[in-house]
Amino acid sequence: MLHIIWSVIVGFIVGLLARFFYPGAIHLGFIMTVLLGIGGSIVGGLIGSLISRPAAGAPFHPAGILMSIVGAVILLFCAKQLGYL
Repeated sequence: MLHIIWSVIVGFIVGLLARFFYPGAIHLGFIMTVLLGIGGSIVGGLIGSLISRPAAGAPFHPAGILMSIVGAVILLFCAKQLGYL
């Protein structure tokens, strides 16, 4: 249960930062911002693991939060280009 709460908190923070760094106004509610952040964490984690693998036994990737924000901005860009936002 704590893992889900932690994912929502981190997802919200990452989503807010991605909305801040993306140019233009993005009007999303709380739930969509959380989903954007969680999705950005997944995309950023995939990109980060393609570039360099984390050390064996490491609890997280060193560039985790940064790659999560990059992944969320990529998701925002794709959604804007496809006309969802």
